[in-house]
Amino acid sequence: MSLQSRRAQPIPGRHLYPPPQNLQLISWNKKESLQGFADPKSPATWIHSAAHIVTERISPPIPMSQHPAPQDPLTATGGPPESPLPPVHCIRSTRPAAPVGYLTRPRQPREQRKSPSGGGTHGKGRHSRSSRRHRQERRGEAMAASAASGKVLPLLAVAAALAAALLYAAPFSKSLGGEGCSLLPHDHFWIASERVVTLGRVGPAAVEVKGGLINAIAVGDYRSFVLRRPLVDYGDAVIMPGLIDVHAHLDEPGRAEWEGFSTGTRAAAAGGVTTLVDMPLNSFPSTVSEETLKLKLDAARDKLYVDVGFWGGLVPENALNPSKLESLLNAGVLGLKSFMCPSGINDFPMTNSTHIEEGLVTLAKYKRPLLIHAERIPDVASDDELDGELDPRSYATYLKSRPATWEESAIRDLKRAMKDTEVGGRSEGAHLHIVHLSDAETTLDLLKDAKQSGARLSIETCPHYLAFSAEEVPDGDTRFKCSPPIRNAANKENLWGALLDGHIDMLSSDHSPSTPDLKLMEEGNFMKAWGGISSLQFVLPVTWSHGRKYGITLNQLVSWWSEKPAELAGQKNKGAILPGYHADIVVWKPEAQFHLDDSHVVYHKHRNISAYLGKELSGHVLSTFVRGNLVFAEGKHAGAACGVPILAK
Repeated sequence: MSLQSRRAQPIPGRHLYPPPQNLQLISWNKKESLQGFADPKSPATWIHSAAHIVTERISPPIPMSQHPAPQDPLTATGGPPESPLPPVHCIRSTRPAAPVGYLTRPRQPREQRKSPSGGGTHGKGRHSRSSRRHRQERRGEAMAASAASGKVLPLLAVAAALAAALLYAAPFSKSLGGEGCSLLPHDHFWIASERVVTLGRVGPAAVEVKGGLINAIAVGDYRSFVLRRPLVDYGDAVIMPGLIDVHAHLDEPGRAEWEGFSTGTRAAAAGGVTTLVDMPLNSFPSTVSEETLKLKLDAARDKLYVDVGFWGGLVPENALNPSKLESLLNAGVLGLKSFMCPSGINDFPMTNSTHIEEGLVTLAKYKRPLLIHAERIPDVASDDELDGELDPRSYATYLKSRPATWEESAIRDLKRAMKDTEVGGRSEGAHLHIVHLSDAETTLDLLKDAKQSGARLSIETCPHYLAFSAEEVPDGDTRFKCSPPIRNAANKENLWGALLDGHIDMLSSDHSPSTPDLKLMEEGNFMKAWGGISSLQFVLPVTWSHGRKYGITLNQLVSWWSEKPAELAGQKNKGAILPGYHADIVVWKPEAQFHLDDSHVVYHKHRNISAYLGKELSGHVLSTFVRGNLVFAEGKHAGAACGVPILAK
């Protein structure tokens, strides 16, 4: 029967067991070809596995595009939202499941039934009396056995209830391991809560994890579902896809004293980030060739607590040399990054629009993105720029040194490059991505126009632009220095509006630490201090804490921090809780408040350089799973670093 059918036709027969109510099991059949998984949200790709289920009725899930806008339980007033999925009854059994419909033991036609005596079909004549006598004897034996079992069945029921209770143990205190890749000593288990973000909805569900992948999702009243594997029930905590941070500087090799793979990925795991994409600069050497990528991979070996991919660098040396660029792309970088202004790193020089346009031609063959730091010193100085002697300890001085016109000038210079990415353009298939947008006025308007014209373009901004405004940055506090700079409060409001309206596509940390001495915190000189916000561990609570004012939902968080970043980085098996996807999951308590003071454990190499220290935040991370491994729980990391380096193929 076609899985495209909206309703399945029942298989004639009778039910084996009374099914629980309001539960839908969605699972992935590994025996099926993965060719249909190109679009996992299509009904054709949803299949009910040969796992053991008995079901009264199963219908393929509604495609994501057809779901009504979900009501988030954190902002709703009338309790949890109704599921957009049709109620389906199902239960685990010891029999293999039919793909759709009723699974029953069909009654045989009378003429095909075996005689109890084993003599073929029922007949008339001399065997009929003996057959009746035999049936009466068997019936008497069955009644006697039933009477005897009446004393045993209650004991079995009590034993089953105790076993089920043991499987619902949520705290890890007695089961935490720590020697291997996972704190949980299972590779096949379920996790569940009242708030699971999946299928465009938020509600009760259980997620089956098997062999590092999501194997099935039981949507609905999972506590009535008989589970044959260990279950970790997180109560009302939120279970959602792990965050994917496409903009982080881990600084290794060459500058591990700034951060490093080990501390950076431990901080990521503690913050619910399950995948990072490392930037090609701030390490030494910068990742601009196949050889330098190999150095980075060597440096990352046995140090990754989460999965890590790598961007390569587009610099003048390789931009006009397609063979060098192709060599870097063939080595596995997920895309390229370029600067339109001086980067501050000697072996990562800036590019101009010609370099970018030529690089896009090569990238179009690979269908990978070009990430651009879009600040460019205008040809004509702005009236807002520095004039005369100004106090270098004043944040206003630094803000004037990098006005919004720098961002505007860069986007205007990219006009032809953006046009080339349109259908029929010279670089059709390539994709431009603007990193850490700060200016939400003219620059944003130019980008919106380019999108509307058909350019393949996406935009990110960062939590620090959404959390802070220039007016509140203390003079001399160089922890707030970044490029482009944090702008005024009105600009911050406009950034939130653009994010909520979908003009800004995603968020990233732009985690860019250094050694404390480079921040010049005692001197407080904004003009000389190293720029960069140290934030990797805090991006989830920061986004949630400041977004609540604007009514953000859990589904929006997943879009900004998981789905859209996965798409940018070309990770088709990440970014959602769906069957067949990597079991990259964060479990957290949105309502839990904490003060980021000296007693709070911070896993960054240098905790004192973060601008978020001293802030009150909401959103406590309980557990982080990477490919099914519990890598962080109860303030403890797994004993081994088993994250995977991600290379494009």
